[in-house]
Amino acid sequence: MVRTRVEITGVVQGVGFRPAVARIAGARGVTGFVCNDSGSVHCEFEGAQADVDGAVHDIRHAPPPMARIDRIVLTVLAPTGSTEFRIGESTGVGRGRTLVPPDLACCADCLREMRDPADRRFRHPFITCTNCGPRYTVITDLPYDRPATTMAQFAMCARCAVEYRDPTDRRFHAQTISCPDCGPVLRWSGQGSDTDPIGAAAAVIAAGGIVAVKGIGGYHLACLADATAAVAELRRRKSRPAKPFAVMTPDLEAARGIAEICEASARLLTSAAAPIVLVPRRADGVCSAVAPGLRDIGVMMAYTPIHHLLFQQLGATALVMTSANAGGSPIVFRDGDLSWIAGLADGVLGHDREIHVPCEDSVLTIDDRGAALPVRRSRGYAPLPVRVPVADGPVILATGGDLKTTFCLLGSDGHAHLSSHLGDMADPRTQSCFSATLEHLAGMTDRRFERIACDMHPGYATTRWAQRRGGSISQVQHHHAHAVSLLAEHGRLGSPMVAATYDGTGYGPDGTIWGGEILALSGGRGFTRVGHLAPFALPGGDGAVLQPARIALDLLHRAGVRWESDLAPVSAVGHRGRHVLAQQIPRGIGCVATTSMGRLFDGVSSLLGVCQQVSYEGQAAIELEQVARAGATAASVLDFAVSDGVMDPAPVISGLVDGLRAGVAVAELAWAFHQAVIRATVDVAARCASAADIATIGLTGGVFVNRLLLEGIRHGLADRGFDVLTHSVVPCNDGGLALGQAAVAAAGRRSPTEGSGICASESPAR
Repeated sequence: MVRTRVEITGVVQGVGFRPAVARIAGARGVTGFVCNDSGSVHCEFEGAQADVDGAVHDIRHAPPPMARIDRIVLTVLAPTGSTEFRIGESTGVGRGRTLVPPDLACCADCLREMRDPADRRFRHPFITCTNCGPRYTVITDLPYDRPATTMAQFAMCARCAVEYRDPTDRRFHAQTISCPDCGPVLRWSGQGSDTDPIGAAAAVIAAGGIVAVKGIGGYHLACLADATAAVAELRRRKSRPAKPFAVMTPDLEAARGIAEICEASARLLTSAAAPIVLVPRRADGVCSAVAPGLRDIGVMMAYTPIHHLLFQQLGATALVMTSANAGGSPIVFRDGDLSWIAGLADGVLGHDREIHVPCEDSVLTIDDRGAALPVRRSRGYAPLPVRVPVADGPVILATGGDLKTTFCLLGSDGHAHLSSHLGDMADPRTQSCFSATLEHLAGMTDRRFERIACDMHPGYATTRWAQRRGGSISQVQHHHAHAVSLLAEHGRLGSPMVAATYDGTGYGPDGTIWGGEILALSGGRGFTRVGHLAPFALPGGDGAVLQPARIALDLLHRAGVRWESDLAPVSAVGHRGRHVLAQQIPRGIGCVATTSMGRLFDGVSSLLGVCQQVSYEGQAAIELEQVARAGATAASVLDFAVSDGVMDPAPVISGLVDGLRAGVAVAELAWAFHQAVIRATVDVAARCASAADIATIGLTGGVFVNRLLLEGIRHGLADRGFDVLTHSVVPCNDGGLALGQAAVAAAGRRSPTEGSGICASESPAR
C-alpha cells in the first residue's frame, strides 16, 4: 500500500473538481480525501501503487470539462490505513489563490431538465450545475463556496441540499445550485402581469417593444431582429445611428438561418464561452438596420436559462441583444443603476441575484485558416490569465488604453490576469467601474500591485489615473506595448521580432500621433522604429476622426490633386468647409501630424465616397473593408512610394482619383487600396527583418481586425519564408494593450529616458 499527496493548481474551483476527484477515487478503489484551500485543490490517495498512479493519471488527463490544470505536485506519504474516501470542507488557508473561473453558458443537461415538465426544475430560470452558470460575476471571495458568492442570501431547500452533498450528483458542491423553492426569482417591471415575468417580457418584445434583460454580467436591451421599426427605435433611443448590434439566436439551426456558419464558427458559438462571433449575414436573415452597410453580423447563442425561456415563449429565431448602456458608458449591471438607461426600454426583466462585477460579451472572428481572432476578450474568457514568464519582482498593474479598456495584474508567478472589457475611460462611470473591478480582481488573485504601467499619452484617463495613484510608474509607448503583447501571448518574450503595428492613435516619443509603424524588437531593451507611414495631417485634430473628409483633403493636397467638386470629400465638407481647410491645410494651422494607418483608411473611405460621417470607432475603415470584398476580382494596381522604410501613400491617392474619374467601380478601387497596403507592408517588413537577420514578423494593432489586410499580409510574409505571429489570445486592438504594458514593465526594458520612466524608441523617429 502507498499514499500520495496531490496538489493541483489552476482553474480548479467552481468547476466540480472535488466531486470529479471523488468519482475517480471510487472508480480506482483508493481511499483518502480531497479538499480546497484558497490556492489549490489537494487530495491524498491511498491504495495499491497501480491504483494510486491510475487516479493521478485520470486527474491529469480527464479533469472536469471546465477545469484548467496549470500544475500538479506529488508528494509521497506514509500510509495511514484509511478505509474510505471523503470530501473535506474548503478552508481559507493555503498559499496564494486559485484561478477564478469565467462565466459559462448553460449546459445541455441543465437545458434538458429545464424543458422537462416532469423535472422539478422545469422552467427554472436559474438552473445550473458544476458544468455551467455564473462564476466570475458572482464570486465575492475565495475559496469558492456558496457563502463567498452572491447566492449566499438564498438558503438551500432540503432537496437541493441532498443533491449538493451527494458525490454522485451533477450538482455536488455546485455553489449556484437552486430550484423554484429556494432560488432567485424573476421580476418584471412594465406593461403586463408581474406574476409571469417571462410572458410579460415576451409580449412586449413581440409587439415591437424593447426590453432590458438581466443576464450573467449585466443588462441587455432586446428587441426582434427582423422588426425594422423596433431596431430603428432602439437606434434612436441609444443615439446609435450606425454601429452594428449583436444578435442572439436560440440554437445553431436558427443561427444558420440568418448567417453563414462555418465549422469553426459553430464550434465557437456552441462552446461554453458562448461568445459573439462575426459571421457573414444572409440577405433574408435579419433586417438591414441591425448592421447597416456591413456584410458581417455578430451572432451569439442564448447562454442563460432566462434567454432560453424567452426564446421558447416568443418562438423567435433572432433577437437584437445589445449592452444596456448609453453611448460610451459602461454596461448597467446593478439594479440601483437602472436610471442610467431610463427611457431606453419599455420594460425590465430582472431578478434578485446580484451581479458582483460586470462582464460584457466577448467578440471573436474567424480567419481563413479557421483560427479564432479575439476582438473583445470578456465573458467566458476573463479573468483567465495569460502565462507570461517573468523574473521575480513586484506585482504590476497595467492600466491599458482609453478605449476598449482592460487592465492587467502581473505577478512573478507568470500569471497575467486580464480584466473583462470595461469600455471608454472618458466616462466617469467607467472609471468608477475600473476601480471596483480592480479591487475585486486584486482580491481574487491576492495581488496588491506595487508598480503601475500605463500609456505615454498625457491625455489618456488611464495615464492620469496612474499618476493620481503615484508611486513607481512606467510609461510604455503605445505600439511597443502592442508588439510585446503579441510576443507575450506566444510565450516569446525577449525574442527578436519585427512588428507591423497599425492602429488609429498612439502617442509617439516624438510628440506626434503614430499608428503606421514598423518596429524592430531585438530582444534587448526598447525598440527601434525601422519603418512607418509617411506623415500627413488631421485637420482640426480629433474632429477629423469624425469627419474623415478632412483627412482626405489633406491627402489630396499632399498628392498634388486639386480639390474638384467631383470628389466626394470636397462635396462632404461643403463650400464653407472647403474655404476654411484651404487656409488651414497648406499652412498646417490646427493640424495634428500623424502616421496613422487607421486614419489613412478613414481618408480613403471618404475619398471613395464610402463613409463621410463617423458615428462609432472604426466605422469608415470597417465599411471600406466590406466594400473591398466585393471587388476581389479587380485588375487595378496601385502602389505606395517606398524609400528607406517610409511608405508614402501619395501615388495611391492619385491613382484612386484617376480610377474614380475613369469610372472604375468603387469596390475595385477599395480592393486595389487594400492590396497596395499589403504589398507595401510585406516589402518594408521583410526588408527590415532580413537586414536585422530576424525571422519572425508580428502583426498587431487595431487595424488588423481587418481580416482582408491581416490575411493578405500574413500570406505575403509567409510566402517569403517568415514566421508570422498574429493574435489568438488577446485582441490585436487596445483590449490587449495592458498585457504588453505589464510585460514591458516587468522586463525592465527602459529607454535612455530612464529617469522619466518612458519606454521610447532607441533611435530617432524618421
